[in-house]
Amino acid sequence: MINLNSIIFNGMDATKIDVQVQLSSGFAKPEFNIIGLADRAVKESAERIRNALSALNLSLPAKRLTVNLSPADIEKAGSHFDLPILCGILCAMDILPENELAKYLIIGEIGLDGAIVRTNGVLPASVWANNNNLGIICPGAQGSEARWAGHTNILAPNHVLDLINHFHGTQILPLPQAIQMENEENAKVGDLSEVHGQESAKRALEIAAAGGHAMLMVGPPGAGKTMLASRLPSIMPEMTPNEILETSIIYSIAGKLEKQSLIKARPFRSVHHTASPVALAGGGSDAKPGEISLAHNGVLFLDELPEFSRATLEILRQPMESGKIVISRAKRNSTYPAHFQLIAAMNPCPCGHLGNAALSCSRAPRCAEAYQNKISGPLLDRIDLHVDVDAVNPWEMSKLSETPSEPSAVVRARVINARNRQIARQGYVNALLDGADMDKYVVLNDELTTFLNNAAEKMDMSARGYNRIKRIARTIADLRGDDNIILSDIAEALSYRPINRGKYGIKH
Repeated sequence: MINLNSIIFNGMDATKIDVQVQLSSGFAKPEFNIIGLADRAVKESAERIRNALSALNLSLPAKRLTVNLSPADIEKAGSHFDLPILCGILCAMDILPENELAKYLIIGEIGLDGAIVRTNGVLPASVWANNNNLGIICPGAQGSEARWAGHTNILAPNHVLDLINHFHGTQILPLPQAIQMENEENAKVGDLSEVHGQESAKRALEIAAAGGHAMLMVGPPGAGKTMLASRLPSIMPEMTPNEILETSIIYSIAGKLEKQSLIKARPFRSVHHTASPVALAGGGSDAKPGEISLAHNGVLFLDELPEFSRATLEILRQPMESGKIVISRAKRNSTYPAHFQLIAAMNPCPCGHLGNAALSCSRAPRCAEAYQNKISGPLLDRIDLHVDVDAVNPWEMSKLSETPSEPSAVVRARVINARNRQIARQGYVNALLDGADMDKYVVLNDELTTFLNNAAEKMDMSARGYNRIKRIARTIADLRGDDNIILSDIAEALSYRPINRGKYGIKH
């Protein structure tokens, strides 16, 4: 019996799979059976392998071929089992050496012509193999991806024949190189100086970036909400090496690591309001990560927030609190990290012109209340910063163009300084402050406590909202470079209160 190594992923957790191949004699024609709780994609590998062998001028012997994927009680999914199964068959036919292949973790899909094509999860598979003292055999197109894990024992053939020639010594496969690709995502991010006016919204965006706070912008169409949100990555600190690797692993599992380089720019995931709960949370038959996890260490932008279905939006509540998303299935639960920064935008009403007598519809202001009520109170309570983004007057636009706005680089320097203070003080950003750490690092004197308590009572704040104000005040103080919170920090934090459309005659 031949025994080779492969792998499956359940969320971010890896499980080693033994690919056992056995040929039994005494049969008039070849039989090919795959067992071990394999899904349809795995069972279809039999036909791909038959055609690949034919392309190599080989055929299965007149024996019963049994492939067992062990442990048998774990569901196996994915086309990446093609290559280890084919390698096991070639070992059983004495074409490849089992003792050498057993030293490798093998993944890859096989084309009908014997080509080894791309598959998901090469990066995390390489990390796992390196940590478990195994080499890795992967598709040639993803050799650089495997190399980024720091692995040095990698075989990346483009064709099955390349692998056969390598072990026969006629064609030695070179070690793939970790290709340094230009970071295209950074080039797509605009500069904050391109946004004319909206100084209060820019200030809120700076606070959001500095403390990792969630933010909701409310304003009429064309006011610049999307433009502001898309420029948030330009003022955020660069990702750490650990963040780069973790984010890239998620993209690799999702099959979205299209370039051979790692994800180095903070993700900015803009989700359309027609997105389903599965698209946002992740799932499907193979429990792939969704937009929430793809935004890990970056920004999740939801435009037209009330247009999302209620069920979709409520998914956000648990990962915003815990920093992870759990996808439940009948036989397993898959967990993905989800430390994202939520930035949302919405119009004040369906037509978007509430408060403008010339443009608002005849149902105003009643329609605004129903529109805003589409977003649940508990979700709103988890968003730290609520900002009004008013339309910019055309005359002001022409004046502002004469005076350039502050560029992203200048704002980013302040954000980095504030973040560095938080990491040095408590080890994480202020948005995550809670419990004993909140009492330890957000210290208010009697005057500030009285001021905040009076404001909270008048605004009918929840306990979560009360703590939200303290977190924002802590971030504002960090932006000033001060360890002490002062009255103006609390006052500014209170200005970013939950939605209050009082000026339109509507309260939410």
